[in-house]
Amino acid sequence: MSPFHDWAYMAFATVGLTVVTFATRGSFFMLPPSVQLPKSWERALKYAPVCALTAIVAPAVFTKQHEPYISWSNHQMWALLAAGLVFAKFRNMTAMICVGMAVFTALRLWT
Repeated sequence: MSPFHDWAYMAFATVGLTVVTFATRGSFFMLPPSVQLPKSWERALKYAPVCALTAIVAPAVFTKQHEPYISWSNHQMWALLAAGLVFAKFRNMTAMICVGMAVFTALRLWT
């Protein structure tokens, strides 16, 4: 039987992930106020959401059927590039999303 169909395995995995998540994310709130993180750590933690988003988006954009997919016909790649340039220029999240989706849709309909 597959371990993913075993109730005990799934319960143990769920409890384990809950404990690890609570310990890592909650530790900042459970520390006494006198404990301060080094400034370099605080600066580095500001980039954690961007790193997590990149780790999710990059494989979806730059791979196709588990193979690298960097091509002129990769519409997602061009839309991501356009959206990134708009955000770098204007620092506007709404404009970035609109331009990225517009480029992706136009490329998809054009080819």
